[in-house]
Amino acid sequence: MTNTILIPVAVAIISIIVGTVIGYAVRKNIWEKKVQNAQSDADHILTEAKAQVDAAKAEVNAQKQAADAIKQSAQNTKKEKILEAQEQIQEYRQKVEDELNTKRDAIARDDNRLKQREDTLNHKNSLLIEKEDGLTEKENQLVKQKADLDEKIKKADELVQQSQDKLYEVAHLDEEQGKKMVLSQLSDELVKERAEMIQNSNEEVKAKADHYAHKIIIDAIQNSSADTVAETTVSVVDLPNEEMKGRIIGREGRNIRSFEALTGVDLIIDDTPKVVTLSGFDAIRREIAKRAMERLIKDGRIHPARIEEMVDKARKEVNDDIYEAGESALMELGIHKMNPELVKTLGRLKYRTSYGQNVLGHSIEVAKLAGTMAAELGLNEKLAVRAGLLHDVGKAIDHDIEGSHVEIGVELTRKYHEPDVVVNAIAAHHGDVPKTSFIAELVVAADTISSARPGARSESLENYIRRLTELEQIANRYDGVKQAYAIQAGREVRVMVEPDKISDDRITVLARDIRNQVEKELDYPGNIKITVIREKRVVAVAK
Repeated sequence: MTNTILIPVAVAIISIIVGTVIGYAVRKNIWEKKVQNAQSDADHILTEAKAQVDAAKAEVNAQKQAADAIKQSAQNTKKEKILEAQEQIQEYRQKVEDELNTKRDAIARDDNRLKQREDTLNHKNSLLIEKEDGLTEKENQLVKQKADLDEKIKKADELVQQSQDKLYEVAHLDEEQGKKMVLSQLSDELVKERAEMIQNSNEEVKAKADHYAHKIIIDAIQNSSADTVAETTVSVVDLPNEEMKGRIIGREGRNIRSFEALTGVDLIIDDTPKVVTLSGFDAIRREIAKRAMERLIKDGRIHPARIEEMVDKARKEVNDDIYEAGESALMELGIHKMNPELVKTLGRLKYRTSYGQNVLGHSIEVAKLAGTMAAELGLNEKLAVRAGLLHDVGKAIDHDIEGSHVEIGVELTRKYHEPDVVVNAIAAHHGDVPKTSFIAELVVAADTISSARPGARSESLENYIRRLTELEQIANRYDGVKQAYAIQAGREVRVMVEPDKISDDRITVLARDIRNQVEKELDYPGNIKITVIREKRVVAVAK
């Protein structure tokens, strides 16, 4: 009984022990697997961490290499910039040295010119002293001639009185009839004396002044030159192909309307192949329109917004060119100080022509001529050059402001405080006001030389025919003129007179009267020669 109880107990105990051992083994196996798994996870984490560390190190090394490369590039760039700066400094230094050498040469040339002018002035002073001696002798002769003239007038009065008494006595004329007869006789005698005095005075002045004047004028002309520019009111722009005309016209002509409204010129598109024509009287507007059209054709994009952009750019370019033209004229003539607005107005003359002659070129030529003649005569050369350059400045804006170019020029120069001599030379260069200085006379002479030289100016056919007609009409107004002919393209007028109505003495006075009338009524380039011809033929036939 006791064994029966002990056996199940022992079996139970053994089962418990075996179960415990087996459970421990199972748990141990599970724990070992968990440990292995944890070790594997730890190894994996360590591997990933190590890989990340290696990647971070590689990235740091790459960044360090990039920084080193940037640093090296910056150093190289710095060296290049330093080298470029050194080259620019060397170039600028060379440029400054060249400019200094040029200025030194110019100063040396000016010194030589001043020495030459000093010698010339010394020579002229000696000539003037000689002339003063001659003038003193001439004054003595004039005093003597005046005394002789007074004596002759006294004798003439006595003869007139004797003639009157004799007329009253012989012809039984009343006093009024006698006066008329005597006055008629005296009128003829005075006309004769007046003609002789005019002729003698002209011959005497020419004999003394022609040689010296010709020398001065020839020297002045040799030191100046100018180009001839044809006057026109149209500009032509070439097209790459005929298709471009359609793009310029635009949808329903909107591009043309926009272009004409912005530029103020007419855009003409006709059957002429591969060209368009810009028409307008304002040369500056035509130049702006031409440049804008050339830009549009080159760009290819033509629409109102693009047209406005290109016109604005062209207008800025032309304004810059105008100011540069004015500055270039001042530099060429050695004028160093002038109001910037007046310089800009002067530059506008680049796009102004008169009878086909460029007005800016004409003004520069007049300035050189006036300056050379002033230097030869011992006058203020710089003031003469300034007056010659500005004498036609009013033509730059005479299309925009009412009044003649002379009045506009006077107003401009007074506004910008130019010297009174310059203002008077501008006002008097067409004879509107009296000349108050010799410089004004020189400007008139230089203006005439520049305008009248061969090829300087041209005229339209209509103006040419009208001028010829008016010349002949002026000559035909005078009594005794039989026929007048304008010849040599209007440079000369031949006047044929009736010999029975006009005497030889009277034709001298007639020539001067016609000349004065032509100067008063006509506007013409250059000079006009008046030639009066009197011819009387008597034919007798012997039978």
